[in-house]
Amino acid sequence: MIREATGAGARRVAASRLLGISMRTLQRWEAESCREDGRCGPRGTPANALSEAERALVVAVANCPPFRDLAPCQIVPILAEMGVYLASEATFYRILREEKLLVGRGKARPGRHRRPRELKANGANQVWSWDITYLRSPVRGMFYYLYLVVDVWSRKIVGWGVYECESPERAAVLIEEAAKEQGVEVGQLVLHSDNGSAMKGATLLATLERLGIAPSFSRLTSPTTTPTLRHCSAR
Repeated sequence: MIREATGAGARRVAASRLLGISMRTLQRWEAESCREDGRCGPRGTPANALSEAERALVVAVANCPPFRDLAPCQIVPILAEMGVYLASEATFYRILREEKLLVGRGKARPGRHRRPRELKANGANQVWSWDITYLRSPVRGMFYYLYLVVDVWSRKIVGWGVYECESPERAAVLIEEAAKEQGVEVGQLVLHSDNGSAMKGATLLATLERLGIAPSFSRLTSPTTTPTLRHCSAR
């Protein structure tokens, strides 16, 4: 393999290092005309190797409540202070790595992410989505704010307004007027938005609760509660 690599332009030192052989070893093998790999692996099980019962005890101790949130570099000293020796710190790491427990024990275990809940709309006035965007004004650096409410299924603009500021109170009035105009009944509608301050204001949330409209927010901290929109149209 080394001859093949050097014949292709590789350096002997780099090829030997890649195979785990020192240059001295390679030179000795070439002098002895060795035709096979002369490296010797472990000839047997070390005398101080842990038994299966001892390995199981290490795993059990690492997963028990007092230690499941700690790393082996913390577990071993604590056990030493208690006068208990199970294995070295390196052995703890090796066993936990082999058991795939080096990461993800106790509170360190990563959360399981489920598919986000979908908001399905197969008819009008089932799911609305709304947002606030900037509009330029005649004065540089000053803006108007466009409040826009869209029906997800029909893409119809069911409510809009242009104001001089972001306000949950104005949003509450806009949503209530749109719901009355579209004849929305209690428990019929879900209103989706981002996590802007105007979207989560107490006045707006109280109005939605009074009207029987379920609020929905995206981009939350937990991905398991982040809903997604889905448009189901038969047309």
